[in-house]
Amino acid sequence: MSGPVLVGVDGSATAMAAVETGAREAARRGVDLRLVHVCAWPAATVAPGVPPWDPGGARTYASGDRVLAEAARRARRVAPGVRVTGAVLLGDPAAVLETESRDASLTVVGSRSVTWSGRGRRGSIAARLAVRGASPVLMVRGAPDADGPVVLACDDGHVGRRAAEFAFTQASARGTEVVVLDGRPREGVRDPLAALREHYPDVAVHRARTRARGGTGRAVAGAGGPAQLIVVGTRPRTAWTAALPTWAGRAVLRRADCPVAVVREER
Repeated sequence: MSGPVLVGVDGSATAMAAVETGAREAARRGVDLRLVHVCAWPAATVAPGVPPWDPGGARTYASGDRVLAEAARRARRVAPGVRVTGAVLLGDPAAVLETESRDASLTVVGSRSVTWSGRGRRGSIAARLAVRGASPVLMVRGAPDADGPVVLACDDGHVGRRAAEFAFTQASARGTEVVVLDGRPREGVRDPLAALREHYPDVAVHRARTRARGGTGRAVAGAGGPAQLIVVGTRPRTAWTAALPTWAGRAVLRRADCPVAVVREER
């Protein structure tokens, strides 16, 4: 996909780290970088007669513009050749980023503990985007090992095509190997690793076995110690499970000590 790399920016240190990571990703992909600052505007605080999308004050936008200006400066410093665009938008941050992700090739967020709630459930914006966003999600966190591998895992132990392709592309760009946790192709489906090995002959592949399902979540998170990146593949969920991250996704987003990418397979 040739869409831009989308980064949610709130001015925090973790968000600025996400901006720099997003800029590098945009440079690798040869696409634009889109920075979005979302101003939450609770309907209860809107004055009578004022549309909820128009608070009628310039300070909200001025503050957002300052955040975007600093983010753009950071982005151009690490990736001077990347075209940077930005926007200050109003609404629920997770919902706005979900919509924006429809045109993105990758969505990047920081690890700051921003929460969302709905139907009695709470979780991070990264987790919500992982299951409801339209693009792969990269959460920037921890201290990645520059010499470590890209770790590939799937929530049910089966290697998905999109997650595997994402992992191989990243490993090739970073000049490292792929470590597959409990990966195996589905019955009747060609092993995606076989085709990717042919396409990426420079990427070495190793497999690592884990134990029970609960232990796999801990193993995936623990694999972030010496890793550059963890890639978690997830299957599309049914409507009643769509609001929750998978067991592997929850463990990794919560515990990993390096960036985590969550890639949802096509239906």
